[in-house]
Amino acid sequence: MEPIKEATRVSFGETLAELAAEYPDLVVLDADLSKATRTDIFAAACPERFVNCGIAECNMLGVAAGLAAAGKIPVAATFAMFSAGRAYEQIRNSVGYPHLNVKIAGTHAGVSVGEDGATHQCLEDMALMRTIPGMTVLCPADHYETKAAVRGMLEHEGPVYIRLGRLPVDSVYHAHSLENFTIGKGNLLREGTDVALLATGLEVPEALAAAELLAAQGVSAAVADIHTIKPLDAELVAELARKTGAVVTAEEHSAIGGLGDAVLAALADADVRVPVEKVAVQDVYGHSGTGMGLVDEFGLRAKDIAAAALRVAARK
Repeated sequence: MEPIKEATRVSFGETLAELAAEYPDLVVLDADLSKATRTDIFAAACPERFVNCGIAECNMLGVAAGLAAAGKIPVAATFAMFSAGRAYEQIRNSVGYPHLNVKIAGTHAGVSVGEDGATHQCLEDMALMRTIPGMTVLCPADHYETKAAVRGMLEHEGPVYIRLGRLPVDSVYHAHSLENFTIGKGNLLREGTDVALLATGLEVPEALAAAELLAAQGVSAAVADIHTIKPLDAELVAELARKTGAVVTAEEHSAIGGLGDAVLAALADADVRVPVEKVAVQDVYGHSGTGMGLVDEFGLRAKDIAAAALRVAARK
């Protein structure tokens, strides 16, 4: 694999277009943001299978539910703040309750949205989507994993929420094999014995960089890419926790209700008692700034993950 620095929203749009012929029932909907969500790539390739629903996200999810009930595979895309947030009731009642085969894309998630500020920096979407019975929640790390995740969600029967970012991100999988992508199965990227770093999305390359910082201090860190928040790979989480005795979770999401809380619940269910620290946006809103500048300001960089690892390892 060649290293490709690409925004996952772009990889998403490209992959939809690439898979159009293979999935003739695929229909893509957008809420007047196709140039930002990059569903415009699909629209250019298959205009007859693209619907701009306008700035009417709740209606868009209703339309998607109807298309799914008629046997189509609808992908409804807009910013995460509007898909997971504004249209939550429609997702819950019109998609989740009848367990329809609707794929929901939330782009521009997290503080890395940058200058758009707190109103558009959705930090609650994974928490919201996790609570819907039967909903699958995906958060790919890079270009290659996004392509695999898009195919995986189209093959999966049932509702799926996929979380995507605005900023270009470095390839993780040009250096680590992505031979297959399985919903609900995390990928172990680095072996380690002292602490386990469990990361998702934009935080995966940060966790790998943190492991290098820790290695320079004599600390052996395992790193796992948890691309599926629900259903969580509880087996891998418990295995790494038992092996290392300490866990750090890393996500560009609120510390409440996301990957960290999912991991804590899995460890409790498995009766694995180890110290855990969550690297995430604490109980605050974001604000306007440059994308990576805010990732740094909110304590989501490699140095922050490494510092959390040292603290949690000291608690063993």
